[in-house]
Amino acid sequence: MLYFVPSHQQFPRLCVTQEALRTKECCPAWEGDDSPCGVNSGRGQCEDVEVPEQPDGPQYPFSGLDDREKWPLVFYNRTCQCAGNFMGFNCADCTFGYFGADCSERRESLRRNIFHLSRSERIRLVSYLNLAKQTVSQDYVVATATYAQMENGSNPIFADVSVYDVFVWMHYYVSRSALLGPPGNVWTDVDFAHWAPAFLPWHRVYLLHWEHEIRKLTGDTSFTIPYWDWRDAQDCDVCTDELMGARSPQDANLLSPGSVFSSWKVLCSRAEEYNERGVLCDTTQEGPVRRNPGNHNRNLAERLPTSDDVEFTLSLTDYDTGAMDRSANMSFRNTMEGFGDPQTGFGSSSRLGMHAAVHVFMNGSMSSVQGSANDPIFILHHAYVDSIYEQWLRRHRPSPSQYPDSDAPIGHNSEYHMVPFLPLHRNREYFVSSKDLGYEYSSLLNANQRLAESMRPYLEELQDVWPWMLLAALVGGIVAVGVAAATLAAKHRLRGSLWPKKKTRKDLFSERQPLILTKDNVGDDYRNYQTSM
Repeated sequence: MLYFVPSHQQFPRLCVTQEALRTKECCPAWEGDDSPCGVNSGRGQCEDVEVPEQPDGPQYPFSGLDDREKWPLVFYNRTCQCAGNFMGFNCADCTFGYFGADCSERRESLRRNIFHLSRSERIRLVSYLNLAKQTVSQDYVVATATYAQMENGSNPIFADVSVYDVFVWMHYYVSRSALLGPPGNVWTDVDFAHWAPAFLPWHRVYLLHWEHEIRKLTGDTSFTIPYWDWRDAQDCDVCTDELMGARSPQDANLLSPGSVFSSWKVLCSRAEEYNERGVLCDTTQEGPVRRNPGNHNRNLAERLPTSDDVEFTLSLTDYDTGAMDRSANMSFRNTMEGFGDPQTGFGSSSRLGMHAAVHVFMNGSMSSVQGSANDPIFILHHAYVDSIYEQWLRRHRPSPSQYPDSDAPIGHNSEYHMVPFLPLHRNREYFVSSKDLGYEYSSLLNANQRLAESMRPYLEELQDVWPWMLLAALVGGIVAVGVAAATLAAKHRLRGSLWPKKKTRKDLFSERQPLILTKDNVGDDYRNYQTSM
């Protein structure tokens, strides 16, 4: 646990001071003009946070017990509201899909199938992931205690973590149980990002922010998250040392020493322990990433999803239905999440399917909801889940009213601010096409574009090696010319040795056979030698 003072910069560093927590204001200055939220430059301004008043569903029957209720009011009631294409906790960034100093450059990024990446792109992906894991976040810290345990802001308790682990913590924090009082007294039937309508929009924003942070860390604005198309896969085909890490030959539950991910340490993965102690994850390292794909509990999930499972899920016309929780029938969201049967659409399925089945299949860190983001496969998996969500949006073109305004489980109504994002995002804002957010999936391109995408890595690798091929051709040409010249010289010498020297008159009279070589009097050996040369 670390106590912070204001610094040069999931809680913004500049908003975890005693003053900020006591005044409940998170409106840091933009460095460009040193004014709160960049107000002097028209980037945004500090405003009161407005939270919705629509009723939540009955799944969480409490009020005022959890810091995530009416997010972010327990911590802040004033935050930066950015103008135009500006975004960020201090309006320093551009909203998704925009780039440039004034955020005026519109650009559409393309997320590709991981198996369509070139070798250099695969190396870059693994390198960026590892860099994010090893680099302490300069912008964000994470809460390791509740607001009450921080004495209502008088005793700030936050911790430094890496850029990657900020997102591990976020996924833990949004899905953790509610602490109701003494140790062991928790409410487990609550999740602000799962089991209800916000599942798909929340993870969409999660991936967008993760992508954004990698770009900031590396300076590579062209970076995009690849996806793993797991349909019909018989095994984890991304589990290789070149990609997400092969299985260790010494321990089937661990990653191969040949993978950089084998040295990673997980955090926030012991949900039951935290509940028993009545505490939050304190970001202590909790051992290596664990994974044993395919050796899972088949009573929970039979296999990885099939193409037929995906097609049935996409055919469902209603985004969500009924109580909008795990019991929802014929609900695209519930079936996509894995609690609806991908063959019948009935909710509360005895076996998990679709998204949840992939988590179970990995049989390790991924199989824990709160700790699943520790495994880098999480990002590839959810990028593909998001691509199916996008396909459903384009096929059915739902009206905004399909997303519920009220009576969804807490955290999931349309105007609820997503926990624990700062800057703030509302659920309905991401019930729109990815094209509106500045990105596309290669799987959703037209046939010609998909063909070009599948050929692209091979063409890029050919482009990388063509100088060596040209050099080899030049060397080969020089060698060929040298061989030809040597051959001609040898041929000339050979002819000289067979052709008679000029004879004297005495010699001519003493010979019995003519010395002129003709076709008729030359042996087969000579003719064959000429032919072979």
